[in-house]
Amino acid sequence: MKELKDSPDTVETVQDHRNLLDWSETTNTTDLEHHLPINMQFNDGHRLSITVYSVLMVFSAIANITVLVLLIKRRRQQPSRINTMLMHLAIADLLVTFLMMPLEIAWAFTVQWLAGDVMCRIMSFFRIFGLYLSSFILCCISIDRYYAVLKPLHFVNLDRREKFMIISAWVGAVICSTPQTYLFHVENHPNITWYVQCVTYHSFPTYVHELAYSVSGMVMMYAFPLTVIIFSYSSILLEIFRRTRNPGCADSVTRSSLAFLGKAKIRTLKMTIIIVFVFFVCWTPYHVMCVWYWYDRDSALHVDQRIQKGLFLFACTNSCANPVVYGIFNIRARRKTAKVRPRLNSNHINIPRASCIPPPITAETRLSPLEISLRSLE
Repeated sequence: MKELKDSPDTVETVQDHRNLLDWSETTNTTDLEHHLPINMQFNDGHRLSITVYSVLMVFSAIANITVLVLLIKRRRQQPSRINTMLMHLAIADLLVTFLMMPLEIAWAFTVQWLAGDVMCRIMSFFRIFGLYLSSFILCCISIDRYYAVLKPLHFVNLDRREKFMIISAWVGAVICSTPQTYLFHVENHPNITWYVQCVTYHSFPTYVHELAYSVSGMVMMYAFPLTVIIFSYSSILLEIFRRTRNPGCADSVTRSSLAFLGKAKIRTLKMTIIIVFVFFVCWTPYHVMCVWYWYDRDSALHVDQRIQKGLFLFACTNSCANPVVYGIFNIRARRKTAKVRPRLNSNHINIPRASCIPPPITAETRLSPLEISLRSLE
């Protein structure tokens, strides 16, 4: 890492070269001691990146690996669609943890790019691949929960639908991330030729093309998943309230299971609030800053770059929050349910078909299709 002398202009704003349209202006020189713009020096923004990404990487690695191991063990004992999707979510967050975060730490330490053009393009792909995949898997989980509660009798091709959604999430993440390999490339500074950086300068014909690409990325990574999540879980809550308030419908709720359904409403409501809140809180501040940046770049650049960098760092905490919300919360709830779930007597299970004596009615057989499907939310 080249630690360059600070200039007398100590009030210069901390900048990130990735927020600039082109290289900063400098005089034509090859002197290593020449004063560089603050964005080409090791500054407070780089220190912030190294510190925060290191903490996030450790926490995310521990949380996601723990959840992944628990899910693998549970999947062997009790295979289910939600376990499979949670495993893919943990894998997506581990890609963010072990590909994007170490890259950001190393890049902040070296300031300039030292790995060559090929690695610049490859790592630019993986910088956002895990983020896209994580968002798309969240969509898959929401859609699966939507069908589990609102369409519990649609059991045709469940495995095929699950595989299709997961494959679509992976393919969609690849498609959305692939343009990075074309846009990012290595360039030498036109005046300070020893300074090399992995940038997108001159990749877009006009600023309108750059804006269109940035907006489309925000839609696919943030707006679309948030819409799917809110719609799916809001529909689930509305359906639960509708069934409980309309006892005359075909899928009405029995009086003996009102207590269970009351708990299901509370649990689903909590889960909905947490899911939407975490995704919204993690990503919204960063995208609000992006919209401001696209609308009025000049005024947005006056915002302290440490704050702007911190907003993206905060967005990456979603990979740390996912295992807590979707993994640990889900696993603990299922374990608790397993302890209180009634067991059928083995004598009742082996009743011959010819017998006219019906099996005893248990808590499981009294549940309506809606109530049975709600158990998938536990």
